[in-house]
Amino acid sequence: MTDRESYIRQETVTGVVPMLKGDRQYSFLDLFLSTSGFAIATWCYTQGAYVAQYLSFSRMLINIFCFNIVWVFIECLPVIFATRYGIDLWIWLRSVLGRRGVAVLSTIISVANFGWYAVAASLFSSSMINLAAKFGLVLNAAVWSPVLGCLCVVLGTLIALGGPNVIKWTNRFLVTALLAVGVVVVVLCFTAVPLREIVAVKPVLDADMTPLQAFMISAEGNVAFAFSWSTQALVLPRLAKTERGGYWGTTLAYGVVAPFFVAAGGVMALAMFVRTGVYESDPTNMLSYLCGSGFALLSLLLVAFANVGTQGTGSYVNCMIVKSGMPKVSYKVLVLIAMVYVSALTVWGGVEEHFGAFISIAAFIQAPIIGMIVVDYLVVKKRKLSLKAAYFIEGHDAYRFTGGFNLVGIGCVILSCLITILFVYNPLTGSIQSPLFLIFTGSGFDAICGGLLYWLASLTPLKKYMLRDRDDLEIVGGGPSDPKTSPVQMRSAPGTFCAAADIF
Repeated sequence: MTDRESYIRQETVTGVVPMLKGDRQYSFLDLFLSTSGFAIATWCYTQGAYVAQYLSFSRMLINIFCFNIVWVFIECLPVIFATRYGIDLWIWLRSVLGRRGVAVLSTIISVANFGWYAVAASLFSSSMINLAAKFGLVLNAAVWSPVLGCLCVVLGTLIALGGPNVIKWTNRFLVTALLAVGVVVVVLCFTAVPLREIVAVKPVLDADMTPLQAFMISAEGNVAFAFSWSTQALVLPRLAKTERGGYWGTTLAYGVVAPFFVAAGGVMALAMFVRTGVYESDPTNMLSYLCGSGFALLSLLLVAFANVGTQGTGSYVNCMIVKSGMPKVSYKVLVLIAMVYVSALTVWGGVEEHFGAFISIAAFIQAPIIGMIVVDYLVVKKRKLSLKAAYFIEGHDAYRFTGGFNLVGIGCVILSCLITILFVYNPLTGSIQSPLFLIFTGSGFDAICGGLLYWLASLTPLKKYMLRDRDDLEIVGGGPSDPKTSPVQMRSAPGTFCAAADIF
C-alpha cells in the first residue's frame, strides 16, 4: 500500500472522507451493539433514579419509553443519508452552518459532550469503591476515586485508539452480556421487593409542583437525555453496510435499549425507596442491599465494563465530530487530548454534582441543530446535496458562506436557544417560563423552534442564500453507485480526495 493509499484509508476510517461500501464494517447487529454499548453506561441508572423521584411506577415507564422513542425516531431520520453516502452528518451540516460554523459548534458540542464521560468515570470509581467495601476492602475515596476514574478514561482511550474495528468486536461481547445482566437485574429487583409495593410508591412533590409539572419535568429529563447525545448518534451510521441497518441499528439502540436501562435504574431506585426510604442510583449499592453482596458482583458488568466501553465509543464519535470541523488535526491527537480533558473533569467532579442541569444545557445546544437538519434534509433541500461543495472542492463554492459561517443557520441556533430560555424553560435554573413547557418540554420546544425558524427563513428572500447549491447538485437519488452521486468519483478523481481532506 502506497503512502497515499494508506493516508486515504486512515482518513476514511478515522476522518471525514466518504466511506465506500467496501470499507464499511458494520452489519445491523454490529451497529446496534456498538450504539447500545455507547448508550448504556451507569448514567442510565442516574437518569432512572432522577425520573423515579417525580413519578409513580406506571407513569415512569410511560415517560421514559414514549418520549425517548418519539424523539429518537424523528431525530435519526437523516441517518439514512449518512448511510447511503458514507458520510458523517456533520458534513451535511456544512451546508447548514458553514465550514467555520461546523468547526466552532462541533468543538463546543464535543467539549460539552465529554462531560458525559466524566460522569461515567466518576460513577465507575464510586461503584468500584463501594464494591470493594462489600468484600471488606476499604479504599480511601479521596485517594482512589480520582485514580479509578482516570483508569476508566485510560482504558476507554485504548479502545478508541483502536478505531471502529476494535469498538465493534468489544461491543459484540460486551453489550450481549450487558443486555442479559440488565434483564437479570430487573427480575432480581421484582423478586426482592414485591411489584405491588413498587407500584404503590407515591412521589413526594414540592408544595408548588403539580402532577403535570412533575411529569413534564421528568419528560424534560428524558428528552434532554435523548438530545444531549443526539449529534453523537450521527457518526457511527456511516460505518453501516445498508440504509435499513444504519437507521434501525441506531434508533433501536437509542430509542429502546437505552430507555430500558434507564427504566431498570428507575425500578431499582423505587425498590430501594421501598426498603430504605431513599432513592439510590448506584447499582452496586442497590444490588447489594436488595439481593445480597454476592449479586453486587453483577455491577462489575453493569459498571466496569459498561463505562469502559462507553468511554471508548464516546471518545471515537466525539473526536470524529471535531474532525468534521477541523479535518487536518490527527485523530489520535484528538483522542489523547480528550483523555486529558475528561480525566481533568473526573478529578474535578463538578459535572456529576449538577447532572440534571448539565444534560439540559448539553441538549439545548444540540436540539436546534437536530431540528434544523431534519427540516433541511426533508423539506428545504429535499434530500439533495452537492457533495463536492460539502468538501469545498475547487470550483464548487455553494457552501462557502459569509466568512465561513451560514448566517441563517447560526442565527437560527442562537435565536432558538434564546427564545426557549427566555420564554419557555431555563435549564440553568430549572424554572418553567411558559405553559408551552407542559406541552413540548424545554428541549423539545428548542428543537421545534430551531427547525421552524429555519423553515420560515427558507420562505423568505433568504432562500437564495440558503440554497445556492441548486445548480451544483450531485446527489439526486440512487445511491453510492449512481454515476451522479458516487463518492467513488471523489475518491478516484485526480486531486479530489486531497482537496477534500485538506479543507483547512
